[in-house]
Amino acid sequence: MPGYSPVIPATYLPRREFLAQAGRAAAGLGAAVAAGGPLALAAASDPFQSPHSPESLVKLLFESFTPRQKELVCFPWDHQDKDRGLLRTYVNPNWMITPQEINSDFYTKDQRAIVRGIVEGMISPEFQKSFYKQQRDDSGEFGNEAAIALFGEPGAGKFEFVLSGRHTTLRCDGNSAEHVAFGGPIFYGHAAQGFDEKPDHPGNVYWPQAVEANKLYEMLDGKQRELALVETAPFENDVKFEGQQGDFDGIPVAELSADQQARVQQVLAKLVEPYRQSDRDEVIACLKKQGGLQACRLAFYKEDDIGEDGVWDIWRLEGPSFVWHYRGAPHVHVWVNVADDASVKLNA
Repeated sequence: MPGYSPVIPATYLPRREFLAQAGRAAAGLGAAVAAGGPLALAAASDPFQSPHSPESLVKLLFESFTPRQKELVCFPWDHQDKDRGLLRTYVNPNWMITPQEINSDFYTKDQRAIVRGIVEGMISPEFQKSFYKQQRDDSGEFGNEAAIALFGEPGAGKFEFVLSGRHTTLRCDGNSAEHVAFGGPIFYGHAAQGFDEKPDHPGNVYWPQAVEANKLYEMLDGKQRELALVETAPFENDVKFEGQQGDFDGIPVAELSADQQARVQQVLAKLVEPYRQSDRDEVIACLKKQGGLQACRLAFYKEDDIGEDGVWDIWRLEGPSFVWHYRGAPHVHVWVNVADDASVKLNA
């Protein structure tokens, strides 16, 4: 692989101690998931207070790195990349944030297990089977065509763990990144059965989100549909914030009836369903600060209607500092950018 630099696997901790810590962390994580216990940390003053939290596992991973590993995958909080700008906040549908693939001998078997534990702590237990299906379909296996990076130092100040790969950008920041949900913009997608999917998107783990949105479209009357349905979609990566004076596509949620607004709430619940509770809570808190769903618009786009069946493959929920852009053609791409302050800049 270009840019790959093999090192002799080693850890700062003695192997026995390292394995014991990793085992305790993984066991605690598994027990919490099995019991349905909360992994949310949004309200916690110390994100490391739980030994099985993703944040604690990030710290454990960091402490296991050799000097050579730290040199290649650890960066200052505000590290600037010559091609991508502020690397910590960059987002893309298909990329590796560092050249070192997770499934390579750059990482030890134990480190790869910790990376998996971090990610499983960020994904809701109910969605993990679907998450791994997407990984298999798009990359063959979790950790293929995927990479990580660490910014700052976990446990000693601001930090952020970033996982990037095909159709995946995820972040774990222990609430270090101010004003934003998910630690910054994220991306998810799926090409379940090839690049060009059929109208019903068979096997696509994220298509149920579009199904939920189209149920709302079916509830709209004629005049509402005229407002909601737009001819041409914006570019999928155009998810920068427009603020309170933004000129958004679609129908204002505030103009919907009570039952229609309740359906919008269900759409939002479906959108955040894949993520841990603390990230869901952050989304709602950011949205509320900018006026809630009442300040948003919902748009459906005629463009790229697969099968021309009137089940809209592209749609968008947008507010002053909230953008959730769903592009379902030719397969699913979803760009997410959520903050409590519209002045936060996008880096994509």
